[in-house]
Amino acid sequence: MLSPSRGEPAAWITEDVTPIPRNIYGVTKTAAEDLCQLAHQDHGLACVVLRVSRFFPEDDDNDSTRDRYESENSKVNELLFRRVDLADAVSACQAAVSRARAVGFGRYIISATTPFDSQDVKDLRSDAPGVVRRYFPDFEEVYPRRGWRMFPSLDRVYVNGRARLELGWEPIHDFAWALEQLRHDREPSSDLARAVGKKGYHSKPTGVYTTR
Repeated sequence: MLSPSRGEPAAWITEDVTPIPRNIYGVTKTAAEDLCQLAHQDHGLACVVLRVSRFFPEDDDNDSTRDRYESENSKVNELLFRRVDLADAVSACQAAVSRARAVGFGRYIISATTPFDSQDVKDLRSDAPGVVRRYFPDFEEVYPRRGWRMFPSLDRVYVNGRARLELGWEPIHDFAWALEQLRHDREPSSDLARAVGKKGYHSKPTGVYTTR
């Protein structure tokens, strides 16, 4: 999905938003979704598409983000709008399997439950810390203990309401949960995410995704 231009409101992303691929990776994903829908229409095969937000434990793939924010800082920030904990991603898969026959075909965003609503999108683009402060007045007391900062601007918010309603999915690890862990000096990730850890993708050096 293409990001909104500077000055525009943040994009409020639900399943009703038509994806606009910006590279071959995006093209293949949307094509695969359409093939699943075709298989359901032509053959009655139950297909549930899960559009899973970021859950990788590796450092951010953006050089600027890696330079400006600690890895865990950026990941907790992302729970507000475009990340899901590994444990919740797994439970979404389990929910999809259990509901597949009843659903038939469906596309679902799998992301941590955002605290924001659609009325926040303009302010999120211009002053994300101010919006977060409205929902979590004490986050600026918790973050400085680790030297963390909120992103100044958010360009999109992924909304998981349909997955929770139609799949009966109950994600746990959202920003509020992570903030509570930080208040008590605990790690802001699930036991499963910590147990799995970093696996990497390649055996040879390829930057932040190299196998460790």
